[in-house]
Amino acid sequence: MDAPDYGHLTDTMFHPEGAPIDVSRFLQPRIEPEIAFVLSRPLRGPGVTAADAVAAVDFVLPALEIIDSRVRDWRITLIDTIADNASSGGVVLGGTPARLSGLDIRLAGCVLRRNGEIAGTGAGAAVLGSPLNALVWLANTLGERGVTLEAGHTILPGSVTAAVPVAAGDIVQATFAGLGSVTAAFGEDR
Repeated sequence: MDAPDYGHLTDTMFHPEGAPIDVSRFLQPRIEPEIAFVLSRPLRGPGVTAADAVAAVDFVLPALEIIDSRVRDWRITLIDTIADNASSGGVVLGGTPARLSGLDIRLAGCVLRRNGEIAGTGAGAAVLGSPLNALVWLANTLGERGVTLEAGHTILPGSVTAAVPVAAGDIVQATFAGLGSVTAAFGEDR
């Protein structure tokens, strides 16, 4: 992928932290650690700046996005991922909200563990230099199409590490410096 993309999160995509996620709901699931934004007020472009985005964010949460693809072996292009809702399959949000004030999310390091073993490391800067840049891009891109990011919306700006495959029985945890952790547990196939 050589350009950002976006999809939609629906109510059925949100999974409670720690509750078993039925892996059979997915075709070829992978997981990505992200810093989720929850908005306190609408954000609409074009013309949104980083300052506008910060002012619209109520809090951030550690998150795990479950990505999935209907394209064999993940051989996707930008057109494929757009047609596949940006490969969005699910999301687990951590339970400790943090305010942006005093927090530099560019420098928020992350350790991703699968079954207790380190599966990846990264930091917020891996997302377009800052997850805030991704939020600004999204607000401006959607604004050009007449769409507003609304108060209460949860925005996933992008992964801070490479995606990691998951299977039945896996426990995945992302720990972010200054943000806490989030855990996803994948139930056995039925």
